[in-house]
Amino acid sequence: MRHTTPRALAFAAAVVLGLVGCSRQPSAPASSAGPAGLFRINVQLDWVAEPEHGGFYQALAKGYFRDAGLDVNIMQGGPNGFVLQKVATDQADIGQSDSTNTILASNQGLPVVQIGAVFQNDPSVLMLHADNPVTKFEELDGKTIMARLEWAFLPYLKNKYHIDFKIIPQNFAVGNFIADRNFIQQGFYTAEPYFIVKGGAKYPKFLYAWDAGFDAYTCIFANRAWAERNADKVRAFMAAYIHGWKDYVEGDPAPAHQLMKKVNPNVTDGFLDFSHKMIVDEKLVIGRHATDDSQVGRISKERFAVQIAQLEELGILPKGKLTPDKVMTTEYLP
Repeated sequence: MRHTTPRALAFAAAVVLGLVGCSRQPSAPASSAGPAGLFRINVQLDWVAEPEHGGFYQALAKGYFRDAGLDVNIMQGGPNGFVLQKVATDQADIGQSDSTNTILASNQGLPVVQIGAVFQNDPSVLMLHADNPVTKFEELDGKTIMARLEWAFLPYLKNKYHIDFKIIPQNFAVGNFIADRNFIQQGFYTAEPYFIVKGGAKYPKFLYAWDAGFDAYTCIFANRAWAERNADKVRAFMAAYIHGWKDYVEGDPAPAHQLMKKVNPNVTDGFLDFSHKMIVDEKLVIGRHATDDSQVGRISKERFAVQIAQLEELGILPKGKLTPDKVMTTEYLP
């Protein structure tokens, strides 16, 4: 529930492009020598510290970044985190977003490139009460949905299933959902259900975007020029980051959780345990159909080609302007 809309990206891009010329020059990049000669990398999260950032915090807590010669500074995000804008203007080196938004940012001219995956499948879903009679996308026709007004998945649904529905703006809370048994709302199914049940409602059911063929990544991206200048450091970062994710989902998540509670005092053990279990059980990091952890952190040109084609069909992207090579790279993956 915390991603930038295409309209906001268009406005932000105009501001960012005006700032790029005033940002730090290559001779004075955001990253530099850290403690004991470690190379400093600033990471901007999309939200406050939660299990969706488990790979970062496990790698930090277990010393994987330090062992790779890196001093990684993780900065929390929030409702106005401006992750893409900060990375584009050298206020951060690496950020987290969903792949659709980063593609749209590239279209607007922001100098960012996707370098790896957080989740192989973005966990944004439509949440419904367990007894809601709607069971498939076609049955959303005529309904009202609370969501981000320009979530690309919504026009995709209308186009694919030839349906129409009313959209009301997302308010980033679950009070309306709990109070109204017919309410339908966009959410992260690794997070919001915990608060829905805690608020007294039954565990919700979901309509998953990937079941409609809209399968975005949750990804990490970098300032393109910074990554090219520091290619070896970015490769070292990605190797340590992937190690962190494997350890977080296969081992004891306690080191990461302790760090999360330190920087985000509002997070509870109950929520951390719930969200961690969801991420593991749903195979979001390794991939829903994976049989091993070989795909952790990986991104593919084929899936980006599909996403680009879908956005072109919706008229959100001009046809032929972008190719996978212009928005992502696998050269920094181990």
